[in-house]
Amino acid sequence: MEKSKVLLALDELLELNPGTLKGPEKLTTYENWDSLTVISFIAFADEEFGIVVGSDAISKVQTVDDLVGLVIKKDAVAA
Repeated sequence: MEKSKVLLALDELLELNPGTLKGPEKLTTYENWDSLTVISFIAFADEEFGIVVGSDAISKVQTVDDLVGLVIKKDAVAA
């Protein structure tokens, strides 16, 4: 399932134990959610799903589910 793959990648990017994130968590509660993590997520989305996630889309996300939706629903631009 794509969602679980994205959640595991986000766990790793945020330096959390695998399986920590479920979806409804607010990204701002994580100290490691910063510009470097955003860039790493953009690279992950491109490499794993061929999706280019724009800065406008990232700036609108508030929860982990919002971020997952950028990849799963392909709200970003296909490469």
